[in-house]
Amino acid sequence: MDAPAPGLIRPLRLVVVMAAGLLLGACRTVGYYAHVAHGQASLVTSQREVAKVVADPKTDPHVVARLELSQRARRFASDALGLPDNRSYTSYVELHRSFVVWNVFAAPRFSVDPISYCFLVAGCVAYRGYFDESKARAEAKRLEAQGDDVSVGGVSAYSTLGWFSDPILSSMLRWDDDELAGTIFHELAHQLIYVKGDSAFNESFASFVQEEGLRQWRASRGLPMVEPDAQAMSDGFTRLVLDLRDRLRKAYSAGGDAEHLQASKDREIEQFRERYRDWQSGQWPNDHRYDGWVKAPINNARLVPFGLYDGWKPAFARLFEQSGKQWHAFYDRVRHLASLPVDQRLTELKALMP
Repeated sequence: MDAPAPGLIRPLRLVVVMAAGLLLGACRTVGYYAHVAHGQASLVTSQREVAKVVADPKTDPHVVARLELSQRARRFASDALGLPDNRSYTSYVELHRSFVVWNVFAAPRFSVDPISYCFLVAGCVAYRGYFDESKARAEAKRLEAQGDDVSVGGVSAYSTLGWFSDPILSSMLRWDDDELAGTIFHELAHQLIYVKGDSAFNESFASFVQEEGLRQWRASRGLPMVEPDAQAMSDGFTRLVLDLRDRLRKAYSAGGDAEHLQASKDREIEQFRERYRDWQSGQWPNDHRYDGWVKAPINNARLVPFGLYDGWKPAFARLFEQSGKQWHAFYDRVRHLASLPVDQRLTELKALMP
């Protein structure tokens, strides 16, 4: 499993577009739509109300405790954070598998720009999700046969952007309390505001809501703020990977034949590993959470998710401050940004950055 490094990327989310005619293209795309429709339908028919699962004496006490926490967080999301008050995350699905979806990321052999998949409602996104791991692996194999770099990662939660009442999934219950509550905040933020085709905007907005919402959630429960070290290490590692991506982009843009480009690629990746070892041993000598990711084969596709969730987060933090830390005023400002043409939206986001 080409999963992301622990603590690095929040559980990868997949936006599933579920309405007849929304997916366009050749027969293979129609087949993909049928697969997604079947997967989503199986979740809908498997849902049970959380209250009934909790009241069932056969339910594992650990599951009961996790579900009860999820419902407190769900109520807080609407009452305190101004997020949609609907039936999402009030039902439960036991998956009987590790992940709900497997995402396939791909990029050309000598480019760090991802191959995108486009949908009429969700716009273009840098991955394609499958409810069946074998189908995801088959798609990855097809792309590899074309010469592309590919990465496959399991997904524990996703949003249907309000098309369906999204359930709590058994894959989500493996997380700690903060990740479970924060993910509910994150996914409901997608239901509130979503800009077609702008993943960086959407994910940074939802990630800010998740982090600020989690801070307020912990405060409401009398819990101390999260220790900054874990986030600091995550941010530092992300910067290292983004630096590698920038270096590879420059190497590829310099041109040359395939042999020269591959040598440049291999060199940059090995130098990244050396920089990681110096950074890890110098700043985090007792923390090896990213060692496995670094030692595994690295290609362009594995770099795609990095920065996707955080790029504009400081801009949204500043916008929240300017809104007097009032959620509804903040959401109005975000909706204004969302309504702008992409170039103007980028200009305003850049102006908000520290």
